[in-house]
Amino acid sequence: MRISVIGTSGSGKTTLAKNISQRLAIPHVELDYLHWEPNWVEVSNDIFHQRVTDALKSESWVVDGNYSKVRDIIWSRTDTLVWLDYSFFTVMSRVSKRAINRVVTQQEVCNGNYETWGKLFSRESIILWSLQTYHRRRREYPVLFQQPEYSHLNIVHLRTPKAARDWLLGL
Repeated sequence: MRISVIGTSGSGKTTLAKNISQRLAIPHVELDYLHWEPNWVEVSNDIFHQRVTDALKSESWVVDGNYSKVRDIIWSRTDTLVWLDYSFFTVMSRVSKRAINRVVTQQEVCNGNYETWGKLFSRESIILWSLQTYHRRRREYPVLFQQPEYSHLNIVHLRTPKAARDWLLGL
């Protein structure tokens, strides 16, 4: 299986992808690790494309993330696309709790990068990013799913965390 998990930041993409990886014993590819260098430095598009291409060479995998600049690479190789399309309240409460917890516990996000109080209350805040992208993603994805180049995708549209748990148990 080649699975891509998408959804607004804070919806639980990485958690679900890790669970899928464990359940199916397939590699988990977390796009944030391929995109961010230490000190929150973004890699160039060329390097990001190459890293994603290399990470998806195996027969089976689960990848999580919403990076549009590599969507064509990922979705063209994906057979099952899982869309976590949770309510605004669910996403915002999850992303807020997660961000605050990461700041307080100094939990690493990726590649030695951490959330900070300063970042949390800046224009680079993950909470602000979720606010800005939530409605756009909900409009954007159904349009993308109708594109001919993505007609091969088996789309699993999950609207609640319970639906995601039930789907995972059915794998």
